[in-house]
Amino acid sequence: MTHAGIRPSSHPFPDLHGHGLRLRPWDPDSAADVDAWFRGRTDPEFRRWNTPLRITTDLDSARDSLRDAARNSAEGASAPYCVTDATTGAPLGHIGVNVINPVMNSARVGYWVLPEARGRRVATHALSLVARWTLTEPDGMGLHRLELDHAVGHDSSCRIAERCGFRSEGTLRGAMWEAGRHDAYRDMHLHARLAQDPDVDV
Repeated sequence: MTHAGIRPSSHPFPDLHGHGLRLRPWDPDSAADVDAWFRGRTDPEFRRWNTPLRITTDLDSARDSLRDAARNSAEGASAPYCVTDATTGAPLGHIGVNVINPVMNSARVGYWVLPEARGRRVATHALSLVARWTLTEPDGMGLHRLELDHAVGHDSSCRIAERCGFRSEGTLRGAMWEAGRHDAYRDMHLHARLAQDPDVDV
């Protein structure tokens, strides 16, 4: 039995389509996917704003990280997507629905875009697709609340959130690690969108 429309963990998450994008599962056995994941997670702009629990250092650690993501997806704990060009299939970045809570009917979303794909509104369009799927589409996740947070100072992420209808809800003090460290903390801005909030045309 599941709560309020959240898919059971045995049900695969669907591909999502729109805005010239295809969002599909990452494949840990694909050399192209491992390379894209490695480049995204080692990009200086990613590292400036994000400090994962496990730092990606080489292709082997990238593959291990992708396998962890696939396991979490199979268990229903997260829905990690490779954002690709709908025409060419080229990987453009990542968006993931994380910390899925079937009791509170909520989750958290995060994303990054590869350097060569920036400036094309990839993150905005991917976030719009995921927000609709998780919150309002009949065959979606049926969530009540989708949260988005980012390090204070990450202004581009703030603009993307607001453009997609994620209202600012304040500052979380000392809520994420400093860049490249697991022993120091920095503040985050919290945004959220509810199922009953108006949809936004991006």
